[in-house]
Amino acid sequence: MHCVAKQYLPKEADDAAMPIIGTTRDQSYAQGGLRPPRPKETMSPMERIVNDFQLNIATANGTGSQSANLILLHTMFNMGVPVSGKNLFPSNISGLPTWYILRVSDNGYQAPGDRTHIQVVMNKATWDEDVANCLPGTLILFNTNVKMPVERDDCTVIGVPMTKMARGLNPKLAKMISNMVYVGLLAEILGLDDAALDAALAQQFKGKARAIELNLEAVDLGRDFVKENVNLDEIPFRIESREVDEKLFLVEGNEAVALGSHYGGVGLLSWYPITPSSSLAEGIIAYIPELRADENGDHYCAVVQAEDELAAAGMVVGGGWSGIRAMTATSGPGISLMSEFIGLAYFAEVPGVIWDVNRTGPSTGLPTRTQQGDLTMLYEASHGDTTHPVLIPGNMQECFEYGWKAFDVAERLQTLVFGFSDLDLGMNRWSCPGFEYPETPMDRGKVLRTQEELDAIENYGRYRDVDGDGIPYRTLPGSGLDPILYRGTGHDEDGIYSEKPEVYQALMMRLKRKMDNARTWLPQPVLREEDEKEVGIIYYGSMENSIQEIDDILEDEIGRKVSQCRVRSLPLSPVVEQFIQDHETVIVLEINRDGQLYGILRRELPHELIPRMHSAAYSDGMPPRARHYAELIKNVLEEVGE
Repeated sequence: MHCVAKQYLPKEADDAAMPIIGTTRDQSYAQGGLRPPRPKETMSPMERIVNDFQLNIATANGTGSQSANLILLHTMFNMGVPVSGKNLFPSNISGLPTWYILRVSDNGYQAPGDRTHIQVVMNKATWDEDVANCLPGTLILFNTNVKMPVERDDCTVIGVPMTKMARGLNPKLAKMISNMVYVGLLAEILGLDDAALDAALAQQFKGKARAIELNLEAVDLGRDFVKENVNLDEIPFRIESREVDEKLFLVEGNEAVALGSHYGGVGLLSWYPITPSSSLAEGIIAYIPELRADENGDHYCAVVQAEDELAAAGMVVGGGWSGIRAMTATSGPGISLMSEFIGLAYFAEVPGVIWDVNRTGPSTGLPTRTQQGDLTMLYEASHGDTTHPVLIPGNMQECFEYGWKAFDVAERLQTLVFGFSDLDLGMNRWSCPGFEYPETPMDRGKVLRTQEELDAIENYGRYRDVDGDGIPYRTLPGSGLDPILYRGTGHDEDGIYSEKPEVYQALMMRLKRKMDNARTWLPQPVLREEDEKEVGIIYYGSMENSIQEIDDILEDEIGRKVSQCRVRSLPLSPVVEQFIQDHETVIVLEINRDGQLYGILRRELPHELIPRMHSAAYSDGMPPRARHYAELIKNVLEEVGE
């Protein structure tokens, strides 16, 4: 760390009349046009830390800080800089603490790093803790108008009367505008490009010319403060532009799933609001006028906000039975409530889609924190012997793809399919190169639509397996074809109620057979294998965005190259078993307490493979930090003598 311990305070006392230094912009500039270029910075001999640091902004929820933080994220992104943002927010309670972590890494690392290099302190409630958590050498920016001390002789400290400066622009909006002052401070300190910042701000406040102008003025106040009060030669952190890939854009996982669901032909969305899945449902709703309207403006996607999660699941089952592509979005507590209908859909063989955006549990847990704690529940939901297909995206492209593919899988298997995301993947913005339009026709599965098709099947019965794949043929209500009865109690191949032991056993084995057959055609694992197949890591979901940094840490610090296997669906592909057979030691890496995938592997794989597998599971509600999980893996390897 090269930051010199130094205090920077305004030249004028806080209580003095601060000069308001702003610029007047014409309308074209306010809409994101280019401003005159700034003079090039004169570089000092000090070693620069370029595009390799972490920024933490501590504010209060409901103060407008999210807009400011997203502007910083998008500015760096517009400069071609690899950057990721993590929003740590309370359960929608205004005034509670919130933090925003920006990781800048030319290596493309996206997980929170080992330490914070720049800390912005705005929130009185967490002030002491935020300051105390700063390691020596941290650059601290704080709002002097909060009138709280920052006594750190081992850090570079810059105090700025942000609220007062904002009040000079608009007293009524000073609380919110003050956030844009720290955007200006950081823009000048880090060397953010004017045009990139202007574009990000114009995007954030699209169509609001006065808001754009006012916030630009606040940004310039921050920039001007730095020019007048701070020696940038003593601050090493810089952002430098990189080649801009015009195909890349930032998108939240929930929005990607929503868009994919439309391309999958969702016809019914039933939902009940719950963090962190609500924005998925809201995304579907937002796209309906653009994507699901005919020439008369009539919509052909129905949306029902149910009275609770149980009702929402019931509507999905009803929609699937009728032949419509129906879905809902929820989180762990919602899945718990839906369990009865999940079992009905499994046993009656009704297609439908449920997206679970995982938060921490159990019970209410931590509604705005992230975890992979629902995996086993989804895979085995309901009572009795059940197994459900689970699609597990690890990036934005897969969020989109599984948005439409979940419907194909559901109708092909005639069962509920779970999409499994989490808060980190679903509610944060990630870089994406674009989505691939599904070129293949929708897979509607074994649906009989005409009497001729029905008559062509010898001895047709709703639950009779005539092809040997475990999947029967079905008819739809309104087709005029019989039978359309679906039964959630014990039944024979014709759908007739039965309590005979042999009938029940045959039915359950058929259901298992169709799920087992799906193992080879559901999304297959992503393999990244080394030539030396000594250590392998099995992981899934949002861990994809930390795994490369974990891999690099292990190689740098213990000299071990590890192979990677990212599971993308349940039931498990045979590829996973082969991966374990090929490696002497396998670590199952998960963001939960109990090692849920590890438990599934132990139950389903040959017992001779079990000694090769070891669990590395950890969860504290935070997005995975590469360093923490790397140390976890190192400890496991040490314990097993590797």
